Amino acid sequence: MSKITFDLDVMRTFVTGIELGSFAKAADRLGRSTSAVSAQLKKLEDQVGSPILRKSGRGMLPTAAGETLLAYGRRLLELNDEAAAAVRGVDLEGWIRLGIPEDFGERILTDVLGRFARAHPRVRIEAKIARNAALLDLITAGQLDLALTWDASISTPHSEHLRNFAMHWIGPADPQLQASYSSDEPLPLVAFESPCLMRSCATSALDRANIPWRLSFTSPSLSGIWAAVAAGLGVTVRTAVGLPNHLRIIANPALPALPTLGLSLHRMEAEPELAVQRLREIIVETLMVEDMGLQLKAA
Repeated sequence: MSKITFDLDVMRTFVTGIELGSFAKAADRLGRSTSAVSAQLKKLEDQVGSPILRKSGRGMLPTAAGETLLAYGRRLLELNDEAAAAVRGVDLEGWIRLGIPEDFGERILTDVLGRFARAHPRVRIEAKIARNAALLDLITAGQLDLALTWDASISTPHSEHLRNFAMHWIGPADPQLQASYSSDEPLPLVAFESPCLMRSCATSALDRANIPWRLSFTSPSLSGIWAAVAAGLGVTVRTAVGLPNHLRIIANPALPALPTLGLSLHRMEAEPELAVQRLREIIVETLMVEDMGLQLKAA
């Protein structure tokens, strides 16, 4: 049996199309015609020997074989891009101060730091995990080079909106700890200490729906929030990013719908140094993969 050698340009088209949710958008981003993209996908399916895409509404989602290929494709492209970055930035040195919310502190920060360190081992990163308000204060004061924050009413001179994430009601995964929420008693709410964007969204949604609520637990840390919800003290509102396995999204029609929450990346300088630019690229790429993973789970 002859070995398959995948074309990385073809693989990049496939991965980009899945991550953007549209192969027409992928064609535009990669500077190719839609017919050229179709030909590349056909070549990839011929190599795999089975369908890698299936129709879902007006879009396309990966098949079981496509999901396997997607995972390996991302790894191949990541290694390729790391090699290219390492060759171009072989003498890259410096110090970067990065701020990030707790939601992204476990898996995403690990992925970002790992990729960056492998490509640029001589650049030192100082990471600060903090609440939204603190990160905005630090980037405004020039004490961070990059800061990832949930969108708030505060703006900075050099920021970019990355994407929106759905907010959800979160409860314990343990059926014995799951409560039935009725209008007879105030909803027990677990939340960050004020001010908190998601706490405000939760209470506003409950007020608009005329649902009584009470703060059953407050915490200055996300780990405290997760622990209280897992213990059955109440529900909270977060995105699905970094959601622990012992918690789950609540699909309860008695609870009001929640809006999406934007995520932005702030830079201290309009034209940062090359090391900062490279770290920004890795953050954006990693978040795109995370968002795609959440979409696939929802599908």
